[in-house]
Amino acid sequence: MTPAAIGPALARLAPVGLADLVERAALQTRVDRKYLVAEDALPLLLERLTPYARVLDIDGERAFRYRSVYFDTPELTSYHRTAYRRRRRFKVRTRTYLDSAECWLEVKVSGARGSVTKHRLPYHPGDCDTVRPGRGFVDETLARESAGPVAGISLDPVLITEYRRVTLLLPDTASRITIDTGLAWRAAGSALRLPGLVVVETKSTSAATPVDRLLWRAGTRPARISKYATGLAALRPDLPSMPWRRTLRRHFRDSAPAAVPAPVLSHRPEQEASCV
Repeated sequence: MTPAAIGPALARLAPVGLADLVERAALQTRVDRKYLVAEDALPLLLERLTPYARVLDIDGERAFRYRSVYFDTPELTSYHRTAYRRRRRFKVRTRTYLDSAECWLEVKVSGARGSVTKHRLPYHPGDCDTVRPGRGFVDETLARESAGPVAGISLDPVLITEYRRVTLLLPDTASRITIDTGLAWRAAGSALRLPGLVVVETKSTSAATPVDRLLWRAGTRPARISKYATGLAALRPDLPSMPWRRTLRRHFRDSAPAAVPAPVLSHRPEQEASCV
């Protein structure tokens, strides 16, 4: 779905600036619920949110391009902990906001009762495919959270995700909603897109948001999907995929990976392509 397709619905939402959004709903520790929603249902969902939602607006733009690079050990420790539902799971990634060339190094740790804590470090966009400049931050964070591998184990780029995101604020509940369209994954030698579907994610302290209740009433239930783990499982059928098997079967079955002409990720430190 292009921004123009949902432009009229987005235009009817009251705006919120980035600073106000962060002040009201930073939610670095939160509960996330993810839904796979048909693209053609998105305009109606946005219409129903008009009375009580505000949309992130930066210089008149309301949909923004994202690129994330995910890192893992040679044994794919992060992936396997997620696949086997280990209590303390982690993800390490860089996230580049392509419209502003802003970049962050992020460590996400999943804990008890579905809580997620995100730690962030401002990062140079040219370093988006390596953790070397921020390795101390990564090691310190994972050690403090008792969540990661031993410091010094290699963390290599494994997967790239790209999409366009709309972010909503629900002021009454201090919660955020993200809507990701144009989802695409790339790993060395292959690429995958998910046409016709969007990922709607609710982020709150714990309670269900009005968006959760809207989706539940429409018969839509939370889906097991991780942009990193589900995407990698779709591209790597040799990996264990039990938590996402139903999602893969229902939504990725008709989106076979396609070969790309050249590797999109390098595991060699001397090859550092810019993300912007």
